[in-house]
Amino acid sequence: MKKKKKGSKVRFSHWIPFYLMGVPGMLYLIINNYLPMFGLQIAFKDFNYAKGIWGSEWCGLANFEYLFKSNVAWRITRNTVLYSLAFIIIGMVVNVTVAILTNEIISKKTKKFFQTLVLLPHLMSMVIVAYLVFAYLSPTTGLLNSIIKGLGGDPINWYQEPKYWPFILVFVNQWKGVGFGMIMYLSTILGISEEYYEAATIDGASRWQQIRLITLPLLKPTIITLLILNCGSIFRSDFGLFFQVPQNQGALYEVTDTIDTFVYRGLMLQPNMAMSSAAGFLQSVVGFVMVMTVNAIVRKVDKSNAIF
Repeated sequence: MKKKKKGSKVRFSHWIPFYLMGVPGMLYLIINNYLPMFGLQIAFKDFNYAKGIWGSEWCGLANFEYLFKSNVAWRITRNTVLYSLAFIIIGMVVNVTVAILTNEIISKKTKKFFQTLVLLPHLMSMVIVAYLVFAYLSPTTGLLNSIIKGLGGDPINWYQEPKYWPFILVFVNQWKGVGFGMIMYLSTILGISEEYYEAATIDGASRWQQIRLITLPLLKPTIITLLILNCGSIFRSDFGLFFQVPQNQGALYEVTDTIDTFVYRGLMLQPNMAMSSAAGFLQSVVGFVMVMTVNAIVRKVDKSNAIF
């Protein structure tokens, strides 16, 4: 018995440095992620700044009526969900493709240059991206209209034509995010043992066959994990993308208005923190349900690739 106690003490003392290393991260997680959860009650209260969170009266689900009883509730929900699905599906294909192509570059200097070039848009503010988009789409001095005029066509007033913006927003989102998404998959590819490819080469497999039969199957767990996590944000939208890039043009609301932009405009006209909290709470609940649902489906199909 004494030996067991002594051994347990040794084992515990061995891990103490690692526990101490984890303290800053745990404190950050508690302060930044868990303590603010006390504020979720604002979504169910008639919030009054003078009374504070605890003194404000409860109002049930009245704050959620701001979203569901609005005449544009269907529009903002449709846009939010469909754009999110498009970003997830297209982004997954584009990111995996770019990661594989990057890995195929032989020259290390060329590979580093390409990685930097692709990652650069991710580091830009959405405000800068909006100005770049405007430089291309400006009705008077935009590059695209200059090309159209040069070819003898009529210029397009892009900021008054909703039909073009689903494609523009998807393109801008992919252009800005492909660098970060590529890193996720490229790190997995770099971790694949070269022995697999050497054996495949000896067996006469072409480069495409190696990608199809080795790289893609070994990328499957990463793809599924990121897919599950991304489904958690299906009810959220990139506020900067949908507000800054279309420049909040009313003519484009039919295809650019999402839950986040709608709530923001409502708060600007009628400052109400409770309504904003209700929207955020609803988005978080839907995101949680989506993550649990998709993970349950994955676990039922292939238990080894589920997150939990």
